[in-house]
Amino acid sequence: MFPYYHHVLAHFEKLVSSQPEALAQAAERVGRTIVEDRMIHTFGTGHSHMIGLEMFVRAGGLANVNAMLDSTVLTVEGSRRSAKVERVSGMAAIIWEEHQIHPDDLMIVISNSGRNAMPIEMAQRAKEAGLFVIGITSMEQSQMYPSRHPSGKKLYELVDLVIDNHVPPGDGLMHIGACLTGPASSISGMLLVNILVTEGLQYAAQKGSKLPVYFSQNIDGYSNEELYALYENRVKHL
Repeated sequence: MFPYYHHVLAHFEKLVSSQPEALAQAAERVGRTIVEDRMIHTFGTGHSHMIGLEMFVRAGGLANVNAMLDSTVLTVEGSRRSAKVERVSGMAAIIWEEHQIHPDDLMIVISNSGRNAMPIEMAQRAKEAGLFVIGITSMEQSQMYPSRHPSGKKLYELVDLVIDNHVPPGDGLMHIGACLTGPASSISGMLLVNILVTEGLQYAAQKGSKLPVYFSQNIDGYSNEELYALYENRVKHL
């Protein structure tokens, strides 16, 4: 019953068992942003933006996260339009300049294909600014197709640390008839970033740091106002 469920379980096991060192290193980087009071900036286009959004201003999530949201990279102004825009060179620099970013911050760039201009150039810009950059991408798909960026580079070739989402080309875990379906990139990315967050919190707790975690706004008796005040000048969309 429910084959997709079983495909997802097997996929999750592969995600974790295949790259414990990369996940541990990334989690330590997240933990260090908490200890050092630095920011985690996330960027993705299309459905990949949802992975950064999963980390952003949510119950049980970190407050020191700045999701670099922009209407040009989302589907709210048209899905076909956003698919074209993410291939346009120069757009990442415009978005970058609208955010408060420090060289000691952490950048997480998410792109399943790793081939389009905007995530590639966001990673390049972050590297030039001195940030440690983590890329979440499908190595199988990325290595299969050419870059759409003038440099000929792909995301995994530019970042400091790659986390492979192990999503097959076409973003599906199963076939029904002749159709590839059972999307995997969003659910995989959300698992991965929540591993980084919870392990990063463990790291910070062991260092004795105060943990900047949001409470649910739908539970009485708790307030996030202290965290809002702490980060409102560093998070554009807070």
